[in-house]
Amino acid sequence: MSTAPGPTRTAEPTRRCAVVGDPVEHSLSPVLHRAAYAALGLTDVTYDAVRVPAGGLTAHVAGLGPAWRGLSVTMPHKREALALADVRTPLAVAAGGANTLVLGPDGVRADNTDVPGAVAALRERGVTAVSRATVLGGGATAASTALALTELGVRHLTVLVRSPERAAEAVAAVRAHPSAPHVEVVATGAVPVGLEVGDVVVATIPVAGQTPDLVALLASAPVVFEVVYDPWPTPLAAAAAAAGATVVDGLDLLAHQALLQLEQFTGASVAVAVMRDAGRAALAARTAGAGTGA
Repeated sequence: MSTAPGPTRTAEPTRRCAVVGDPVEHSLSPVLHRAAYAALGLTDVTYDAVRVPAGGLTAHVAGLGPAWRGLSVTMPHKREALALADVRTPLAVAAGGANTLVLGPDGVRADNTDVPGAVAALRERGVTAVSRATVLGGGATAASTALALTELGVRHLTVLVRSPERAAEAVAAVRAHPSAPHVEVVATGAVPVGLEVGDVVVATIPVAGQTPDLVALLASAPVVFEVVYDPWPTPLAAAAAAAGATVVDGLDLLAHQALLQLEQFTGASVAVAVMRDAGRAALAARTAGAGTGA
């Protein structure tokens, strides 16, 4: 009888994490989290990108096994993530959506790391206090960044949006804050002459919506926070940099909010540069590949 050992089997990871969204293939989150795991020597944790169709997050989470520790949540699931959780942090409730689900034996906890991530990204660039600001867009990211500006003390906030009705939830979230600023909603098609954009401009809309008139208006701000990171630079980011503004980009936000997720998923931490540098390298590789037709 043969005593030769059988085929080696790869052990299941002790801890599993992922980003969920639809679409999700473009996400840099696996690059950032895996870079952190490598730096920390965490060989027992995996992080993947999982496509979950709209409306399917609750069923997906219910089907996950005990190895699962955390989910980074992107569009279109942030509101559903908040609703399905057993425990919701006050910040996730205030923002009206969760980008972080922590899974454990006691259930699912929903959090929002976009808000503190945006605060950290601005502070890293020297923005420690804001008096007047403008947010372009009215979706979930607009709500989170507007709350971040409120945390930094903004007293007057202008929300520029194509249709004011689209900003209703974001505006309500800001107005419910204990230190709520005065909020003015302005339609992008009816911007008054001489509108003051303030100390900081945050852009949360796709590049296609950055019309020349909007770019010319918003690029005059001392600080421009462009949440898009691909393609880069956006028209607004390019114009702001040319005007000498401080530009905070979407990868700054992604890295800072991902660092906070890492800490909740694993209990460990790294320098934010570890995650951000990995993201920049991946973006550069994408650009190079697109340029060669690869």
